[in-house]
Amino acid sequence: GLVALRGFVCFVVKGFLGGAFGFITYCSVFFGSFIYLRRRPRGFFSSFFLCFFFFSRCFCFESVRRMVAGFVSSGIGISKGPTRQVCAQKQKTSVVGVRRAEWKMTATQGTQVGPVKKLNEPQKLLNKTNIFIFDCDGVIWRGDSVIEGVPETLDYLRALGKRLFFVTNNSTKSRAQYAKKFESLGLNAEPEEIFSSSFAAAAYLEQTKFKETGKKVYVIGEVGIEDELKLVDIPFIGGEADKGKTPNMKKGGFLEHDHDVGAVVVGFDRNINYYKIQFAQLCINENEGCEFIATNTDAVTHLTDAQEWAGNGSMVGAIKGCTGQEPTVVGKPSPLMIDYIVEKYDVSRDEVCMVGDRLDTDVLFGKNNGLASLLVLSGVTTEEKLMSPENKIQPDFYTETIAKFLDSKAELN
Repeated sequence: GLVALRGFVCFVVKGFLGGAFGFITYCSVFFGSFIYLRRRPRGFFSSFFLCFFFFSRCFCFESVRRMVAGFVSSGIGISKGPTRQVCAQKQKTSVVGVRRAEWKMTATQGTQVGPVKKLNEPQKLLNKTNIFIFDCDGVIWRGDSVIEGVPETLDYLRALGKRLFFVTNNSTKSRAQYAKKFESLGLNAEPEEIFSSSFAAAAYLEQTKFKETGKKVYVIGEVGIEDELKLVDIPFIGGEADKGKTPNMKKGGFLEHDHDVGAVVVGFDRNINYYKIQFAQLCINENEGCEFIATNTDAVTHLTDAQEWAGNGSMVGAIKGCTGQEPTVVGKPSPLMIDYIVEKYDVSRDEVCMVGDRLDTDVLFGKNNGLASLLVLSGVTTEEKLMSPENKIQPDFYTETIAKFLDSKAELN
């Protein structure tokens, strides 16, 4: 903007000066050339155009060039494309007493409000929190290994009378399967305390009365989504049944899709293939009103405790790329699951704390939905990333693991 203004001022000032000097110069040239013309007729025209070019170049064209360059560099009137800030659109409508939440997401959002507080006094957070919502991967366990101190912490919180919920974006298991995993790791959790993104997808379809359309769902994902759809009696195809399939891509080959598919649900799928991608894009692009639903858009996931693995964001990205459509995201940070918990269990948001290891899902889930947020460094987020100037999503508190709550137990003893 300053460059553009400087160019404009330069243009105006030099225009006036150029006009004055030009007038004097042109008069001088005219009379001088008039005399010179009597001896060399061609000299007048060469002198006149030489003078015109010189003064115009100095006092006009260069100023215009600078002004235009200023506007270009400042970006005035020029579209630079999308920024790195959030592009999230949230729409809510009431459906059978339950709020329907639709999120069209392409990035993340957040507000940097200052230095993050380390959880040095966990008792203060315990005093004002009655409900804890825990992410699972990276908070409770890593892969198939429970994180140190977690069993004792959960037992301690229950002994204090705190209500616990477990909300995960992992869609590979149903709530019943997650309950079995908790048990296998020596952890106590009831199925009704567990909310997975596979459950969220089924709940979303149930709330929007998808069954009444008479359509079916095409699933990219694993058995967790299938089991949850069965519980609400919503017909589906795909999923595990399309594992290993390949389309006919020889000359004249084509893939026949199902025209009765009214929604495509994309969850984490370790057996994703080109057949599934092609089938999904045909349904979304060619079936009128077919909805694109994503269980989550996590970039990476915890399959083992040795490294991070490509998450459901890579599967969702494949479908976005070939359809040009943004999905309705039902997992975190979408409000669907917290809306369900608040309404089903009649709890207040100001007594809830979200505990997770991801900034763009767990912490953002808390921020967007009026919850306190605690980030643990036992998962994907490092302290360096949290404190980076580029990070705009900040929790209320952070700590190494949830075992920090045991410090208050020691203080009481």
